[in-house]
Amino acid sequence: MTNALVIDRYLAEERAAIEAVLADEAAGLWAQSGPVAQAIRYSLDAGGKRLRPILCVAAYRASRGAAGERGIRRLACALELIHTYSLVHDDLPCMDDDALRRGRPTAHRVFGSAVAAVAGSAMIPAAFLVLDRGARDLGCDASTRAALARTLGRAAGAGGMVGGQVMDLAAERSRPDLDTLASIHRRKTGALFGGAGRIGAIAAGAMEETVAAVEAYGAQVGLAFQVADDILDETGVSDVLGKDAGRDRALDKATFPALIGLEGAKQMARHAVADAIAALHQAGIRDATLEALARFAVERDR
Repeated sequence: MTNALVIDRYLAEERAAIEAVLADEAAGLWAQSGPVAQAIRYSLDAGGKRLRPILCVAAYRASRGAAGERGIRRLACALELIHTYSLVHDDLPCMDDDALRRGRPTAHRVFGSAVAAVAGSAMIPAAFLVLDRGARDLGCDASTRAALARTLGRAAGAGGMVGGQVMDLAAERSRPDLDTLASIHRRKTGALFGGAGRIGAIAAGAMEETVAAVEAYGAQVGLAFQVADDILDETGVSDVLGKDAGRDRALDKATFPALIGLEGAKQMARHAVADAIAALHQAGIRDATLEALARFAVERDR
C-alpha cells in the first residue's frame, strides 16, 4: 500500500464495510421512531472518514487477529458512536455553534439543541453495548471484554477525549503555548485514536508489548490528524471539507498554525507520523496498512 490510489481504494472499501455494520447496529438500537432516534440516525448517516474504526480493524489484523471480520467491525463501530456523539455535542450552540458537519446542516440546526444533546448522550451507552456485542462475536472472554470496556471508557472520558474538551474550553479564555495545545489534543483527539489501536490489539489477543505499541502509534496518528485539521481549516475549501473553512480563525481558537505558522504545523504533523511509525517498528511491527493510514492522516484534503 504505497500510493494514494491504493489507500483511497482501501479506505473506500473499509468505510463501506464499517457503514454497513453501523447501519445494522443503529437499526437495532433505535428501532423506535421520534425526533431523538431520527437525530441519531441523521448524525450516523452523515458519512465521514470512519478513520477510528478503520484503524481499529487494521490494528486487529496487524496484531494477527483472525476470529471474524464482522465481529471486529462491530466492535470498531463503538468508536464511531463515541466520535459521532462528540461531534454532535461539539456543534451545539453552547460549544462551537457550527452550522455544517460532514457537508450537511448540523444536528441541532435540524432537530433543535435539546434533541441533539439527548441524541448525542444516547450514543454513549449504545457504544458500550455495541462494543460488548462485537467482543462476544469474537469469542472474547469476560476479562478481555472488561479490558475493552475500560479502554473505551478511558479514551472517551476525563483522562481522554472529554478531558481534552474541558482543557480546550478553558484555553478559550487564555492563549495556550505549544506544549499546552499539544496536551489538549493528545487527549481530545489522540486518546480515541490510541484507544482504537489498543482495542484492536486487545481483541486480537496480542501481547502487552504489541498492545502498547499500537496504542502509542494511534495516539500519534491522532495528534497528526488534529494538526492536519487545523491546517485544513486555514487552507481548505468548505465544499471539500464538508464544514465551514476558517471557522477556527473566526472563533479566535488556539490552533497549531496560529502558534507556529503553517510550515511549522506541517512539520509537526510529519514528525507525529514518523513517531507513530517508529512506535510500531520498535515493537517489531511492520505493517504497510497502518503506516499508510498514518500518512493519510496528514496528506488528506478533508
